[in-house]
Amino acid sequence: MLIGFPLVFLAAVIAGFLGALMGIGGGVIIVTALSLFFHLPIHLAIAASLVSVIATSIAGALRYVKQEIADVRLGMFLEVATTIGALAGAFIGVLLSAYVLSLLFGTFLLYTAARSLLPRRRRTFDILPSAYDENGAGEQGETSNKTGRLLRPGAYYDRALDSNIRYLPVRPVLGGFVVSFAGLAAGLLGIGGGVINVAAMNSIMKVPVKVSIATSQFMIMVTAATGALVYFIAGGINVYVVAPAALGTMVGSTLGSLLMNRLPTEVIKTVFLLLLIYFGYQMVSRGLVMGFGIKMPWSF
Repeated sequence: MLIGFPLVFLAAVIAGFLGALMGIGGGVIIVTALSLFFHLPIHLAIAASLVSVIATSIAGALRYVKQEIADVRLGMFLEVATTIGALAGAFIGVLLSAYVLSLLFGTFLLYTAARSLLPRRRRTFDILPSAYDENGAGEQGETSNKTGRLLRPGAYYDRALDSNIRYLPVRPVLGGFVVSFAGLAAGLLGIGGGVINVAAMNSIMKVPVKVSIATSQFMIMVTAATGALVYFIAGGINVYVVAPAALGTMVGSTLGSLLMNRLPTEVIKTVFLLLLIYFGYQMVSRGLVMGFGIKMPWSF
């Protein structure tokens, strides 16, 4: 394991960098790398990933809060739902077979990629300063009046656009329901749940994508800790894997959080999509080999 320490650390640095850059916690890459490249049992990979996601979130979230991109109020509101989901997911995950987890993990990634490719109605996520008042009412009409008690308007400075962006989150109940599945996925698959968090806040709640990424990074710290506790009790934490993975993700996430607000949104989304497709295919392939002896082309 000592020989693998620097390699695991390097993989974790890359995972943490991309995780902070895209708000996914790095778990997608950590689980894939440990399972595919280092041939660890997926239960150990998921447990190590959850601990690494905690480190990623701490390092990245502090940076985003300092930059005033993360919406802390929104994150705390949604965290209740994700924590409940994480408990349920972790309990289910420790009971499932390895090939089932691999198939679920890969299918989830491919589904997320397919959803991002579907044409969608153009929405206005960034609301002008005059579009609402401090109570959340204004041009958003009845919807804003209903959500104003739960959510508040927000703003951040976008360096790529060189402008201040203001927004008003909507549909808090539906958003909370959807992010509960992020918690479920976090505990079950060890991915932090950032993929679902970002999609829910951006597409459903109409929060700008950069704020969604930063807020997701803030949220997944608690979500991952909840799932990791269950795996720890079940004996799934291997310190020789967790140590380099956690250290590497902290280094990588710090670098990623520094760069995120300087990149155009379309660049972030494109990289995100390519990673989802590649890792999803590889994990489905691994699950088919383990469970049914079927080897797909271009797979490890």
